[in-house]
Amino acid sequence: MRPYVQKRKKTQEQPGGAFVCLLLRGFCGIMAAQTDLWDAIVIGAGVQGCFTAYHLAQNSKKVLLLEQFLLPHSRGSSHGQSRIIRKAYPEDFYTRMMDECYRTWAQLEREAGAQLHRRTELLFLGMKENPGLKTIQATLSRQGIDHECLSSVHLKQRFPNIRFTKGEVGLLDKTGGVLYADKALRALQHVIRQLGGMVCDGEKVVEIRPGLPVTVKTTLKSYQANSLVITAGPWTNRILRPLGIELPLQTLRINVCYWREKVPGSYSVSQAFPCILSLDLAPHHIYGLPASEYPGLMKVCYHHGDSVDPEERDCPKTFSDIQDVQILCHFVKDHLPGLRPEPDIMERCMYTNTPDEHFILDCHPKYDNIVIGAGFSGHGFKLAPAVGKVLYELSMKLPPSYDLAPFRISRFSKLSKAHL
Repeated sequence: MRPYVQKRKKTQEQPGGAFVCLLLRGFCGIMAAQTDLWDAIVIGAGVQGCFTAYHLAQNSKKVLLLEQFLLPHSRGSSHGQSRIIRKAYPEDFYTRMMDECYRTWAQLEREAGAQLHRRTELLFLGMKENPGLKTIQATLSRQGIDHECLSSVHLKQRFPNIRFTKGEVGLLDKTGGVLYADKALRALQHVIRQLGGMVCDGEKVVEIRPGLPVTVKTTLKSYQANSLVITAGPWTNRILRPLGIELPLQTLRINVCYWREKVPGSYSVSQAFPCILSLDLAPHHIYGLPASEYPGLMKVCYHHGDSVDPEERDCPKTFSDIQDVQILCHFVKDHLPGLRPEPDIMERCMYTNTPDEHFILDCHPKYDNIVIGAGFSGHGFKLAPAVGKVLYELSMKLPPSYDLAPFRISRFSKLSKAHL
């Protein structure tokens, strides 16, 4: 302290010295604040957060993408090598969004110089009178999407390596295919950095202080931004509770199962085998992707799982886990006779579901510069290009590209907790 006091006295002896010193300090402080102020911070580097950061960076915004785990990781909902992409949905609004998604996925392929998608078609299976099948077919017809209805006879002729239940019919979405998920995430993060965005992994958010700017404190340092986007998947409510809101989200642990071909190549992408989605044979959908990521193994999964805390995803199997795998074993044995009827590999994934299984894309009810993207309910990966665009628009207070009524928080009549 003594040298500082002496220096200060000497400065005060010079006319205007103290004023110049304070002015310089103030100027440096302003410059530091400008340097450290982000246009937007995005929490969560899954596919939704990555596409949000991608759209922000593309539009010359200064964006910071924070991820609590070291990248790449398998703790959330965006890892793994493959996802289904399709335009077939019961709801018109998802089908309309998918038009832009296909264009953006293709653009990302060009930017990354890598193939991220392969068209395989998607075969829906169900009884002729299944209302869901009829609704999807009607949506495809209204939106002018290329599709084909297949009778039981045509199914057997077209797909001899699938065994069909009596009375089962098919609906073929010819736009359907496979997204290469891990490659897509890596490509996104690379392009975000190329566009000037910053990706910081291994930084868990420990505190958010609302305001203008909003302050985000991590395990390593603090940041400030004009807006904040939360795309934290299964950890969403942990981040939101201190901000006075808890959303009706359920986190599910999903068993991702791979089944060995008896004859290698019989259910592979190279043999033009489609993705499949069965609507009738279990309480929840069963879906499959042709063998590609693991040689000789087809991915067949149950669209449901156990409710768990995301921190306990890898705890021992429960009775429900075993039940879900048994449902898949019966499906494989009855419908896919060219596969061994027990899984060779089992991995884990997380869903974050809303009660209606539609997304949440909205601003915090109290803080309009805090934007929430959540509840993607196991079908959000393919739609991430449009989701990221909407979250970018909300964060910059721009008119949204889509009607957000299906995605507003207000559609839930009762929140489990709100201090608004």
